[in-house]
Amino acid sequence: MTTRCLLPAALLFLHAFAMASVIPPSADFPLATVDLSGPAEAAARHVVVARGTTEIYQGHPTTVLLPDGRTIYCVWTIGHGGPCGPMKRSDDGGLTWSDLLPVPENWKTTSNCPAIYRLADPEGKARLVVFAQQKGVMRRAYSEDDGKTWSPMQPAGAGLGPSVMPFTDVKPVDGGRRLLAMTNIRRPGETKEKRSNVLAQSFSTDGGLTWSDYEIVRDLPGLRLCEPEIVRSPDGKQLLCLIREDARHESLFMTSDDEGRTWSKEKKLPRTLWGDRHKASYTPDGRLVVVFRDVGRKTSPTNNHFVAWVGRYDDIVNGKPGLYRVKLIHNHRRGKNFPGRLMDDCGYPGLEVLPDATLVATTYAKYTEGDEGNYVVAVRFKLSETDAALWDFLSQKRAAQKNGAGK
Repeated sequence: MTTRCLLPAALLFLHAFAMASVIPPSADFPLATVDLSGPAEAAARHVVVARGTTEIYQGHPTTVLLPDGRTIYCVWTIGHGGPCGPMKRSDDGGLTWSDLLPVPENWKTTSNCPAIYRLADPEGKARLVVFAQQKGVMRRAYSEDDGKTWSPMQPAGAGLGPSVMPFTDVKPVDGGRRLLAMTNIRRPGETKEKRSNVLAQSFSTDGGLTWSDYEIVRDLPGLRLCEPEIVRSPDGKQLLCLIREDARHESLFMTSDDEGRTWSKEKKLPRTLWGDRHKASYTPDGRLVVVFRDVGRKTSPTNNHFVAWVGRYDDIVNGKPGLYRVKLIHNHRRGKNFPGRLMDDCGYPGLEVLPDATLVATTYAKYTEGDEGNYVVAVRFKLSETDAALWDFLSQKRAAQKNGAGK
């Protein structure tokens, strides 16, 4: 097994959170941010899955957690939107990672942000499925033995084009009788807007092996909607779709009360969730965690870095900011033409929740200064720990205010 070296866990966790800094809310940004990106926190929390070099750029990972609660698979690309093929496995919840695993050679003919899922058919048979694209055509490979062996990449459906991204989320609907998948595609017949993006969805009734033709569910000319994420409400009655907007306006959301057959009018997300490639999971206490690339621009203290939002489902649909945020990884990418400016080259994540409530958020980022390419890195943390860091900060702030008032 290969991994970044960790210090003794119990001592280092205590040390890291004694050192964790908190960025307070401000007039421009309403939430406090617990910072886990500093050197001490990184030594305790960050695990390198794949190291970048001066020749190799590791990009765009996704992950899946198996039912045993500890086995995680991670897939990614070489280069920005480049060829697929790299895959590793963790057998201990993201603490250590295997060497590269063998996959069929034709995976390298597909590209652009492979997405891995564990999908079940109506009879309950589950497979691991990886989606990717080849010249605008959606393709998929699958494993029926929990990742030990894999099929070659094959077309996922005749009507799944012109795809830009593989499916960015897949969720069971109608009591598991169907799977709903969403992504972004080019506007059919478009001749003027070369990089148009519209949201499309497809359904599968056989556990993700075959898919219906795309149905466009949202097209807003002038905006580039992409990379949707689906979240089911705590009561199970509603679907929430988080939407990246790539023309750099506000991020959006919409909801469905009929298992994705129809969707509400889109609304703006709270600005604490403005970002790219949202990935969401519930923690055991019912809170919702969303990880993403922060594109909150000048109003956000963590703009262009990899962050987590902590809140509740109702915060989003009611337009509330949430509880707090967590800065997970500092992105060192700077533009060639603007060397002093940070660039938003990070944050295509996987997010898993382990049985002990540990969150494992995996992304790519320019992890170091210098000439090394992007890394793939996993960050492990619990909300009980970030809660404690925030509580300690607030307690110190209240004590300072009390002492100041008594002078």
